Amino acid sequence: MPAIKSLEELKRVREEALHKKQMKAAAGNVQVIVAMGTCGIAAGARDTMKSVLNFIEKNNLSGVTVTQTGCMGMCEQEPILQVVIGEGAKVVYGKVNTEIAEQIMKQHVQNGTPVKDYVLPI
Repeated sequence: MPAIKSLEELKRVREEALHKKQMKAAAGNVQVIVAMGTCGIAAGARDTMKSVLNFIEKNNLSGVTVTQTGCMGMCEQEPILQVVIGEGAKVVYGKVNTEIAEQIMKQHVQNGTPVKDYVLPI
């Protein structure tokens, strides 16, 4: 990150950070995070990501942000998918193939009920 050179620039960066935080915490806003480290990609995380994006497009969902992250440190559980709804607790799923991703999107993202069979204890 480049050095901040003025008070105005610092204020702008602070406002942007607060805005992003408020968007993440907004009621009804959903974050879906796919671990895309090397081991995740080798285990099929790209297909999991495509499945999530296709589900959102096919069902015309709004308020869902899909991002990717690096290794989450649980390589044996890859592909890993994390769901956060508003200010609720993070729910981390392991061994998420395309079918399981669709099930998570239907049951958890659309209906708010975690899919307990695939939740990882964190």
